Amino acid sequence: MTRRVILGMSGGVDSSVSALLLQKQGYEVAGATMNMIPEGNLFKEKYCSLANATEEAKLVAKDLGIEHYIIDLKQEFDKNIIESFVREYSLGYTPNPCIRCNKYIKFGEFLKETKKLGGDYISTGHYAKVEYDKDRERYLLKKAKDSKKDQTYFLYNLKQEILKEVLFPLGDLTKDEVRDIGEKSGIFTYSKKDSEEICFINKDDHGNFIKTRNPELIGVGNFIDEEGNVLGEHKGIVYYTIGQRRGLGIALGKRVFVSKINPKTKEITLSDDESLYKSRIELKDYNLISLDDILEPLEVTAKIRHGVNEYKALVTKKDDKLFLEFEKPVRAPSRGQSAVMYNGDIVVGGGIIENVW
Repeated sequence: MTRRVILGMSGGVDSSVSALLLQKQGYEVAGATMNMIPEGNLFKEKYCSLANATEEAKLVAKDLGIEHYIIDLKQEFDKNIIESFVREYSLGYTPNPCIRCNKYIKFGEFLKETKKLGGDYISTGHYAKVEYDKDRERYLLKKAKDSKKDQTYFLYNLKQEILKEVLFPLGDLTKDEVRDIGEKSGIFTYSKKDSEEICFINKDDHGNFIKTRNPELIGVGNFIDEEGNVLGEHKGIVYYTIGQRRGLGIALGKRVFVSKINPKTKEITLSDDESLYKSRIELKDYNLISLDDILEPLEVTAKIRHGVNEYKALVTKKDDKLFLEFEKPVRAPSRGQSAVMYNGDIVVGGGIIENVW
């Protein structure tokens, strides 16, 4: 019996080529575009962009001869992603909404909706691999062939019950190979640029986004040095993140960086670069993929944000929290960002950075 796959389609080349590859693999494919961006002036530009992408996805689906659905997830996205994003920034964290969106929306709510459409599997154009390991009796999340495009950092939160129903057709391809397949197959979006901004914020201006949506959460206060001396006033804690140097709006005659954000006092500590290096972090809300539990210290490599190198570390567990002890201090681990652990090309798991030392 032919298995039915519901593919998340964004109108871009990755999801479009994924549809083509799944067809060639013998699946019955249907496309679905998630309508997540709320209406209103705050989201007007992004809403228009989504509308254009939806039309492109429809056209690609038509060209490939597959069904196309629109799934309305605006309410769920606003509640689980946007509200959380605003709240976390107001508490001095630096959240990653894409990771949360993958867990709750793109692989959470989307899976529920695709079941209503008769899907046996869901699929997306993410660059990653899923393989079943018979010895471990677990589904493993593994890095993509294209190390520059690998997206496993954003997918560490996927549970076993999700991984067993996910197909990633692009895991063994490079981005250039995907574009080449798209061009040769007549997919008109083959040269479309990748989107790298947060999907609901214009020009990555998260501070003014929060100011417009929830002005009471801005958190105006003082810059201080490490001794607690007041250096000047800042425009609100939501505008700053750990390690930031540019755009501080204060001149001290030397290079300084944001090293601490205190949401209770609204104070932001400015320090030299050396103060940003930390050796130990605590993770909350963690998810383990390659193993059930961490019963003894485990050597891993870890990323503390997307786009940076992996660092050697030792992970331990205590009182249902994970701790990463790095072989060498790492620069500017930020509360709210995720740390993802690897064993070679296998994702061990990850969690949200809660404390740093």
